[in-house]
Amino acid sequence: MKQPSFHIIKPLLLSGERSASRWFSFVGLGIGVLLLLLAQQLFIDIQALVKQTSIRKNGFDYISVTKQITNDNMGRDNRFGPADLDTLRQQPFIQGAAPLISNRFEVVATAGDQIPFASDIFLEALETDFIDTVPPSFNWQPGQPIVPLIFSSDFLEMYNVFAPSYGLPQLSMETASNVIIGLRCEGQKGAQVFRGQIVAFSDRINSLLVPKSFLDWANEALEGLPSANASRVYLKTLDANSPDLLHFLAQKNYRVNKEKTAFGRSKQILQGVVAGLGIFGILVVALALLLFSFYLQLMVARSRDNLQLLLTIGYRPDWLSKQVARRFIPVYFVVVAVALGLTQLLQYLFHQVIMYNRPELSSWLDPSVWITALVLIGLSVTTNWRMVRKLLYGIR
Repeated sequence: MKQPSFHIIKPLLLSGERSASRWFSFVGLGIGVLLLLLAQQLFIDIQALVKQTSIRKNGFDYISVTKQITNDNMGRDNRFGPADLDTLRQQPFIQGAAPLISNRFEVVATAGDQIPFASDIFLEALETDFIDTVPPSFNWQPGQPIVPLIFSSDFLEMYNVFAPSYGLPQLSMETASNVIIGLRCEGQKGAQVFRGQIVAFSDRINSLLVPKSFLDWANEALEGLPSANASRVYLKTLDANSPDLLHFLAQKNYRVNKEKTAFGRSKQILQGVVAGLGIFGILVVALALLLFSFYLQLMVARSRDNLQLLLTIGYRPDWLSKQVARRFIPVYFVVVAVALGLTQLLQYLFHQVIMYNRPELSSWLDPSVWITALVLIGLSVTTNWRMVRKLLYGIR
């Protein structure tokens, strides 16, 4: 049987329509889709920047805290005792706390004939779970002549800045790892010389780290004292910018490196703005679809008599609803495609012009943004068809 033609009955169905509300809904839909896609892409960009900037391990943030030194307490012992550590570990927003213990004996480091350099230094030790880079060679047993070292990346950068002023060569990380460092350790119970070698560099901890086994042994063997309470403690937390955590640290008068949390605070503000933009986009899309539903109701109301006639002579509601809905499918594709194209243009300009082609970002939209655009097209078409079908069945 030959299918009926929609063009024959189109004048009966669309008689006297006013297109102002229809075009307002299309424009609103385009603006809403653009805001929603932009918010999604910006959120992805922010996450990429945070991942690049934040030093995380297994999904946790690691920050160091010290006790605030004031004129009132500077004569006291402001180190962290066992009770302080227990209090920190009992907090629900802190997943772990590790003291950064230090040497109790004198240490002089030399670089031998390779680099004419000698300086008093300090050694510290920390639980390996809190260190960002821990190679398998970072361990020590009594009698072992070479002590593995983890060197701060910031310290190496500082050395390379000042080295030329003292006639010293600048070093790359690879070269520094091959330099054998002499460690003369001297305490009240004697002195001993070790050879140290840098086995890794840390971006998280500004210190010269040795295995805890070495520091515990050396403090006892050379100074006759156990490792003392720490002046600095590293905290393991899910969010270094948690309001509860920052409020707790402020109450305890603990000092935290604000530079480590400055980007996190900015991240929270940016994510809040982007989330608001996304919610606003969703509201605009919803209002646009609602306005278009009013337009469809008005169109059906104006053509009610003609539609009743068409249904009486045998036209099926399902067929009519599909034909009416099909008229607007190309428009939905165009609206979403234009919004997607503008989003791609803005992302390209953001990456190339504003962010100077940073490698952690991309000039192209994330695949999830394309998926969202397709979902919005499907949502618009489905909403359109269901609305028309419901209206046509309502006048039978």
